Amino acid sequence: MTNEDPSGAKPQVDEASGLWTYPSVLVGLIGAGIQASRTPSLHEREGAQQGLCYIYKLIDLEVLGLDARSLPEILTAAERFGFAGVNITHPCKQAVIPLLDELSSDAAALGAVNTVVLKGGRRVGHNTDWWGFTESFRRELSDARCDCVVQFGAGGAGAAVAHALLTLGAGEVIVIDIDEARAQNLAAALCDRFGQGRASSSSSPAGALAGANGMVNTTPLGMAKYPGMAVPADLLRRDLWVADIVYFPLETELLRQARARGCRTMSGGGMAVFQAVGAFRLFTGLEPNADRMLRHFSQM
Repeated sequence: MTNEDPSGAKPQVDEASGLWTYPSVLVGLIGAGIQASRTPSLHEREGAQQGLCYIYKLIDLEVLGLDARSLPEILTAAERFGFAGVNITHPCKQAVIPLLDELSSDAAALGAVNTVVLKGGRRVGHNTDWWGFTESFRRELSDARCDCVVQFGAGGAGAAVAHALLTLGAGEVIVIDIDEARAQNLAAALCDRFGQGRASSSSSPAGALAGANGMVNTTPLGMAKYPGMAVPADLLRRDLWVADIVYFPLETELLRQARARGCRTMSGGGMAVFQAVGAFRLFTGLEPNADRMLRHFSQM
């Protein structure tokens, strides 16, 4: 019998007991209101399948009575406690950037980070959100028309999703945000990367959706903590596909209303799984089994 796991995890001999042990991996998630997150279970189950002692901790700013201003001390503590890295979610995906030593090309282009690898005294920021949305869309809505897509939200997740939509071949992405300047800035950045006319901003949901093939919600609206919808239900119509990146609950009010009107829909579950696939790869250097992680997610 071999003592090496086929996944690639490298066992070591404990000198005191003489027993084979597997490497431990300590990671976490920094964000606010994240107690319902399924990410810890996704990572820990896959880690166990890969032969790792894998521990994923929630660092909930809300529970701790902190906010994004505490990021410097949280990152320092994570380094001192031997974290391999941390995932980053609302409201820290952009606030964390000045605290990092290096950004991947994707994270730099998007101006948003959802994964920080801590290694050798350095903090390197990555973005697996955009790839997560891309993989989910390819599996669930690959044949959907994308001549014009309206996106609600221009924050860190919005930057990733808009990038994904244009990478997937969307003709134009119209960005709508309660902060109009933020929407305009995101649209301008997208045009710089993908070409003029590929993105714009709007303050009129009705006007933007009138000529659209699909829409995506990238705001927190729809989460258990932030109930509601980013768009009035009467603007949804049968020939519009509707996607939401919120995954707790999987059926948000937006998706429920969209399905009731005959729209094709995509929940945030796929994006949640595939961004975790990317983060696991970065944290461990091992290749996760995406299909296994999808099955696990569906059983939660």
